[in-house]
Amino acid sequence: MTDMMRRVVSRPQPRSILVVLACGAACVAPLVLSDLTFFMRMVLAAIVVTGLSILMGYSGQASLGQGAFVAAGALTVAVGTTRFELPPLVALLAAPLVAAGFAALVGVPLLRLHGHYLAFGTLALLLMVQTAMSTFDVLGGALGVSGIPPLGVGDRVVVGQLPYVYLALGCLGLVLLVSHRTVHSRFGRGIQALAGSQTAAESAGVPVNRSKVAIFALSAGCAGLAGGLSAFLTPYVSPDSFPAVESFTYVIMAVVGGLGTIWGGVVGAVVVSVLLQVLNTISSQPGLPPTAAPIMQYATYGTLLVLALLFMPRGVVPSVDAGVGRLVERARVGVRG
Repeated sequence: MTDMMRRVVSRPQPRSILVVLACGAACVAPLVLSDLTFFMRMVLAAIVVTGLSILMGYSGQASLGQGAFVAAGALTVAVGTTRFELPPLVALLAAPLVAAGFAALVGVPLLRLHGHYLAFGTLALLLMVQTAMSTFDVLGGALGVSGIPPLGVGDRVVVGQLPYVYLALGCLGLVLLVSHRTVHSRFGRGIQALAGSQTAAESAGVPVNRSKVAIFALSAGCAGLAGGLSAFLTPYVSPDSFPAVESFTYVIMAVVGGLGTIWGGVVGAVVVSVLLQVLNTISSQPGLPPTAAPIMQYATYGTLLVLALLFMPRGVVPSVDAGVGRLVERARVGVRG
């Protein structure tokens, strides 16, 4: 092997450098930020959107009701700890499993729909979950579930927001790892074939129905994990905790970050969350009407989607990745020349 080949092999890739820098910034940020609630909600959104990006980008399925599975995870923690006296850690571990199981159950009939029919079907599912939460007392009723105990093991409980933030970051890392392994597995390749043509995928031996339900359940499990963590953060769960506009926000985050990318959900969640936080700060200034906040929010959603479709149709991550790749290629050509 020549010296030039050794240098090329040992040279770190730009993508790896960006990942390391992002991980380092995420670990340091909670120590310097004053508003940990905002940071925590941003991380929880990234967990949800990572699963949604895989569902929409790799398998070609659409979901406008991801909040239904966030609610399933939150209810698992809230009802499990207050009604059935489950240990908080057990309830948290059960949250993604219950959400995934719920998605697998409703996914069998729901995933027979395609395109915008499936999207509106998931939205209807969210509305049905909200109705069930406000109707049945075991799910909290109209008043919701309060008095959720703090997360802990035995006599040791989590105190303060900082441990929850790092727990959420650890869960986000786990979701990214599972997503990466899933996408690059044989099952993942079959899922990607579904996005192109279900008929072609089925002729190639891909079990279409089982694969669609499985990836639907995986994305729901991510949402359920975020919901379980949010129940400890609040600690209160009610039908109003999962508005439909929040599920729409998840979709916008996935589109802005880049559908069908592992890191697109994280980038989209950060970009949209920071922008909405800035808008909330502006709209709360004296002299502005109370309707300024929702008007600015909806206007931002529309503007983001238009700009993303015009200038970054594939999303931020694929566009930046392609741009960095072109710069690296030009640099290599310059070195060779």
